Amino acid sequence: MGGGRGTRLFPLTSERCKPAVPLAGKYRLVDIPISNCLNSGLNQIYVLTQFNTASLHRHIQESYKFDPFGGGFVDILSAEQTASGDTWYQGTADAVRQNLHHLECNDEDYVVVLSGDQLYQMDFQRLIQQHLKTEADVTIAAKAMKTSEVIGLGLMRVEDDLSISEFVEKPTDPQIIEGLALSDAVVGQMKDHDAKANYVLANMGIYVFSGKQLRESLANDYRDFGKEVIPEMLKTKKLKGYVFEGYWEDIGTVRSFFEANLDLTNDVPLFNFFDSNNPVYTRARYLPASKLNNAKIDRAVLAGGAILVEAHVSRSVIGIRSMIRRGARLENVVMMGADYFETDEDRAGNLAKGIPNMGIGHNTVIRNAIVDKNARIGRDVVLDPAGKEDGFEQGDVSVVDGVLVVRRSGVIPDGTVI
Repeated sequence: MGGGRGTRLFPLTSERCKPAVPLAGKYRLVDIPISNCLNSGLNQIYVLTQFNTASLHRHIQESYKFDPFGGGFVDILSAEQTASGDTWYQGTADAVRQNLHHLECNDEDYVVVLSGDQLYQMDFQRLIQQHLKTEADVTIAAKAMKTSEVIGLGLMRVEDDLSISEFVEKPTDPQIIEGLALSDAVVGQMKDHDAKANYVLANMGIYVFSGKQLRESLANDYRDFGKEVIPEMLKTKKLKGYVFEGYWEDIGTVRSFFEANLDLTNDVPLFNFFDSNNPVYTRARYLPASKLNNAKIDRAVLAGGAILVEAHVSRSVIGIRSMIRRGARLENVVMMGADYFETDEDRAGNLAKGIPNMGIGHNTVIRNAIVDKNARIGRDVVLDPAGKEDGFEQGDVSVVDGVLVVRRSGVIPDGTVI
């Protein structure tokens, strides 16, 4: 599912959909669910898209190519006008409903529905095996979380046999949340838990249906799985919860995106990109190795093709083809890099027009910020959200969730201080 507007990630989603947002220097968010599928032996994948899809389509087409013998594919299904309807997707369930004719699944086939913008590693075979073993009509993957951490998430009550007995979409009343707390028997089966805390299962937006149950569940006008389809099925169907205990982050806000990226600079990050048994796939770019000339690096992730000259980078993620020039200083920065290298002719032309070259200029200081792709930040610039309220905007700079964001292809003139 990659069709949402991603309004809470704006301005990162002003020119791209949320699954296409760059992640960890060289990936896109959509690479995570696709890689989970491939690592789980699932290679017939449909990506449902709707808003600002050009960069997502290009990335998928250039990244996921299969040989003709394995039957694998990653197909893009965009919202389209048909003889039976001409509306855009009205929600997650409506998006799947409009594409059922493309899936061509039989009653006995199984469909796994995923979100396109979450950070986690999951073996979907275990999820499917539990679904088969329990003979469930629908299995819902859920993350066990403390009751104090689940505001804004769909929650469910499960019995000791993991049968779902209640499902509440994004409750805000603390009493309702506490009332959905897991039993001691279920909590006791969890590997890592705080004995003094109450836990509840949060819906991860990951569902397993048979082809038959999927069609039956969508034979109505319901728009959303979490708000309508699942609560309605709960009245007559057998629903089971699958308790997932690994790291999971719903990249729903600028702050969560920022912190998830910076966590990757830790000695042992919560998400492991170095697991050889579960590689994260992405586009092969054939970039040169990064080059550091007298640069000082303290806890950083560097993607291919970056050039740092006498710069100081601390707790930052530096994306592909990033240019950081002499004397620049970055602290807590997610820099997405660039789509291409500028030529000498390009740089000379920029100089003649008074436009900064791509990347970060001499003696510039940036703190607690996200620098989107192809940004041009001049020399002697200072960018820091300290003292600025959310909603602040100046040129191509805004402050969201306490994070300063330089827009994609933004231009920050020499000497700017924010």
